[in-house]
Amino acid sequence: MAEVTRVPLQPIAKGSLLKLWLGVLVAVLVAAGVAWAAMPKGLTVETVTAGEGPNPTESSVVFLDYVGKLEDGTEFDRSPESLQMPPEIAAMIPRGVPMPVGDMVPGFSQGLLQTQKGGTYLIEFPGELGYGDTPPPQSDIPANAGLSFEVTVHEILTEEEFQQLAQRVQTIMMQAQMEAQAGESGAQAPAAPPQ
Repeated sequence: MAEVTRVPLQPIAKGSLLKLWLGVLVAVLVAAGVAWAAMPKGLTVETVTAGEGPNPTESSVVFLDYVGKLEDGTEFDRSPESLQMPPEIAAMIPRGVPMPVGDMVPGFSQGLLQTQKGGTYLIEFPGELGYGDTPPPQSDIPANAGLSFEVTVHEILTEEEFQQLAQRVQTIMMQAQMEAQAGESGAQAPAAPPQ
């Protein structure tokens, strides 16, 4: 049987093993840094003016004023200045537009969860947390656009509180409509002849 050629093992030079492990560590850190830089940035919520009290939950309805902008600063949406409604109803409803937290695009919902009543916040998020590649029809929002919203939170209601408010408003509106119809029918009825 033939003898296998023997290769003598050389001793490892002092410090070589340490250099090997340092090289592996540097390679891992560089790869992680490149991967992190390539990842899209996530949701950020900046407090402009601090609010007070508890944060909303997924089932909350938040009354707020907002301005929505694209990454280049182009405004694409704004809450209306005021809603036209009878004074008795306007006095019942908190200022702002009611928005159910759980029914918004993910970035907006996640941002609202970090707000408080009375505060103003800047919520920014990438396209994948917004409308992704299917923006709303007839909007100026391009596909995969990052969005930012400046929001002022006026009130936070639970779903139950909001439903109770909606029922009270509906009752008042129905009463006002019935009174208006009664007034119209009374004005149209012929006057009784004098006797």
